[in-house]
Amino acid sequence: MQIAKNTVVTLHYEMFDADNTLLDKTEEPISYLHGGYDGIFPLVEEALQGKAVGDSIDVKMEPDDAFGTPEEELVRVEPLDVFPADVEVGMMFEADDPETGDVLLFRVTDIADGKAVVDANHPLAGLTIRFVAKVVEVRAASADEVSHGHAHGEHGHHH
Repeated sequence: MQIAKNTVVTLHYEMFDADNTLLDKTEEPISYLHGGYDGIFPLVEEALQGKAVGDSIDVKMEPDDAFGTPEEELVRVEPLDVFPADVEVGMMFEADDPETGDVLLFRVTDIADGKAVVDANHPLAGLTIRFVAKVVEVRAASADEVSHGHAHGEHGHHH
């Protein structure tokens, strides 16, 4: 069976930066609903179209095609007294975006002079990403999966 709209694709992947440093890889395969449901990067989905079990892809994505470009307004400097006493670089905090009301996830990137720098950009924002994947399984999506817009089952999304 070939990958087409409304198939559930299961794959193993590895992601590398521009220096070929491994950034992420699957321990267990992931599944997504193919066909424009935002389950995977659009360029990756495009490369997978028509592929079958055993096929591999190797896609290079510029920041705009992957995790976006860093946005300055998502980096903030806050006084340390608004954080727990044990705050350290790498910790994550949720905060509301005053403009949109969305909840943003901020990562502490620096602590100095009684202040903490927090960043809500994706940790891989601004990077060119190489996405290498191998197709493990392809099956027709159920009517439920299509109506929900995502894969269910062993490696997919559960409610």
